[in-house]
Amino acid sequence: MAETAREIADELRERIRSGELRPGARLPGEPKLVKDHGVAKETARRALTLLVTEGLAVRRKGSGTYVREFQPIRRVANERLSQERWGGGRSIWSADIGQRPMRVTELRVFEAPAPDHVAQMLELNDGAAVIVRDRLFAVEGEPVQAAVSYLPADLVRESAIAQEDTGAGGTYARLAELGAKPVRFVEELRARMPSQDESERLRLAEGTPVVEIYRTALTEDGKPVEVNRMLLDAGIYVMEYRITG
Repeated sequence: MAETAREIADELRERIRSGELRPGARLPGEPKLVKDHGVAKETARRALTLLVTEGLAVRRKGSGTYVREFQPIRRVANERLSQERWGGGRSIWSADIGQRPMRVTELRVFEAPAPDHVAQMLELNDGAAVIVRDRLFAVEGEPVQAAVSYLPADLVRESAIAQEDTGAGGTYARLAELGAKPVRFVEELRARMPSQDESERLRLAEGTPVVEIYRTALTEDGKPVEVNRMLLDAGIYVMEYRITG
């Protein structure tokens, strides 16, 4: 009996996780899957697409489908946002990637009127100015996250936050120096399919979803001082939350 695309993908996934198919190994092509499993070519293609969408495999044009060599990023929200980390001058990214090389690209810092939804989240008047920090993060040379931060211009305009290099500890350390130390964060998360522009910027494989996160940083008295919209390649992130009951 012919197998389904998901059954074939399940078998290949187990071979990857067991180490039989190692990072960089070429997966069986569509003709071999058709022959071995008695399925149509379209079913074989869908099976391989499932693994690409999950981030376990990558397609190389004219060559085939290979086990992805890039190791997943484990995003532990509780650790990365701790005051101990950024207050000590460390990047919050160090909680995610350890010693793996990370580079910020396509960085733009500018002042502009706050978009309506951002003005509402920051409790600003309509048309109020914000400092915008738009950038792309690449780990081991691979783009993994696009992020845009919005901060009230009247608060941060004269600080390093309005410059490309925010200094040790980043934006949150500078906010603390301005008397607006973030002590609480709220993250809203949803998964969706990316736009064409988003796919191109993150160099996503066809069919790969993104995780969109809106994070609001709040001071002790509940004042919002930053809104950060992050777009993550869902195929390479593991989202971990540590909750004490």
